[in-house]
Amino acid sequence: MSTPAMSRPAGLNPGADLPKPPGLHWNVRAKQPIAYSVSMVRGLLDLDNPALAHACGGGQGRPLRSLLVIDSVVEALYREKFEAYFEHWRIEAIWQTVQGDEEAKYLEQAVRVTEAMTRMGILRRAEKVIAVGGGVALDIVGFAASMYRRGVPYVRIPTTLVGQIDAGIGVKTGINYGHHKNRLGSYFAPELALIDPEFLRTIHPRHVANGMAEIIKMALVKDSALFELLEVAVGTVTPETLAGCGSTLSDVLSRAISGMLDELEPNLWEQVLERSVDYGHTFSPSLELRADPPLLHGEAVAVDMAICLALAHLRGHLAKSDIDRALRLLVGFQLPISHPIFTQGLLEEALADAVKHRDGYQRVPLTRGIGSVVFVNDLTPEELGQALEFVDAWKTAAESALVGATI
Repeated sequence: MSTPAMSRPAGLNPGADLPKPPGLHWNVRAKQPIAYSVSMVRGLLDLDNPALAHACGGGQGRPLRSLLVIDSVVEALYREKFEAYFEHWRIEAIWQTVQGDEEAKYLEQAVRVTEAMTRMGILRRAEKVIAVGGGVALDIVGFAASMYRRGVPYVRIPTTLVGQIDAGIGVKTGINYGHHKNRLGSYFAPELALIDPEFLRTIHPRHVANGMAEIIKMALVKDSALFELLEVAVGTVTPETLAGCGSTLSDVLSRAISGMLDELEPNLWEQVLERSVDYGHTFSPSLELRADPPLLHGEAVAVDMAICLALAHLRGHLAKSDIDRALRLLVGFQLPISHPIFTQGLLEEALADAVKHRDGYQRVPLTRGIGSVVFVNDLTPEELGQALEFVDAWKTAAESALVGATI
C-alpha cells in the first residue's frame, strides 16, 4: 500500500516542480486473493435444501432477486422445479436462456447475457447471477459476468458430467472466436460451484462418454488408482448410475474433482504453462471446431489423448501393455480414438497454434507410465505421422479381433 511519502519521487519537496520524463518512475504492486468453494450437494432443488438459497444470498426471511441464466435444454427439463424452489425461498428469479452447444459459444450470446443484467438492473455486489447448464453455458455466463461492470458475482450449477468434473470447477471463462476455441476469455472465479449428480439422470448417454474423457485424462496424468477404478466401471456407467452415485462412482467423481482442483489451485492464472491438465488439449481444439458432424469436447480430447498415448509409447515413456490398457479404456467408454480430418497436416497446424498459446514452446504433456506425466518440447512432424499410423493400426487390429471373436 502506498503512503503519502511514497506518492512523490524521493527527494522532492511539496510543491516542487516534477522532473521531466524520463525522470519519473513508479512501481505498483497488488495482490488479489481468490477464494471460492466447490460443494457436492445431493437434492439441490429439494424445497428443504437451503444450499442454493444461501448461494443466492437468501434464507434470511427477506425477498431478493437473482438472474438465472440457464441452458435452454436444462430449462425445458427443470423449469418447474427451479420455479417451485425460488418461490419457496422468496427469491425473484429473472430468467435468461442461452444455447449450450459449441456452435453458439460466441460473443453475441455473452452480450445477450449482459443485456439481461442491464434490463434487470442487477446490483453490482448484492445480487447474483446463477449459471445453470453444461460447460458451454457456464463459460458464456462466466465471461459475461467478468465483463459486466468489470465483474459481478456469479454461482455455477453444472448439469453435465464434463461440467461437474472440469468446466464448472475452475476459474477460466471463454468464448470461441473465428476458428479458434476459447480465444476470448478471462480468469474469473465463481463464488461457489454447486454439484448435484441428480442432474446427470437426464443427460444423453453420449454426454456420459463426453465427461468420462476428462476423468480418464486425470487418471492418465495423475491418478493410477482412478484408472483402475475406471477399468472396473467400464460398461456400468449410465445417466442413472451417475445420478445414483453409488460407492464406486462416488469415488470416481470425488477423485476426479479433487485431482483437478489440486492441479488448478497453485496455478489458477497459468503463470506456469506446463500444465498436466492440458493433456489431450494440444490437438483437440482444432479438431473440435472443424469436425463435421461436430464432435463433443470430450470426444475431441479422446482422439487427442490417443495420439499422445502413441507419442509416449514411441518415445519409450509408456509400455505396450499400458497403451493397450489406455486405448481399451477409451474405446470401452464409447469414445473415438481417431477421426478422418485428423491428418498429419492438421496435427502440425494445431501444434503450431499450441506453441503460441504456450509462449513459444510446445510444452506437450505425455504420459510417463499411467498416472504420471512428462513435458516435451521437441516433437517432430515425423513423430506425429508415426503416432497417427500407430493409432490407426491399433484400431484396425482391435476391430479385427472383435469381428473374429463374434464369428
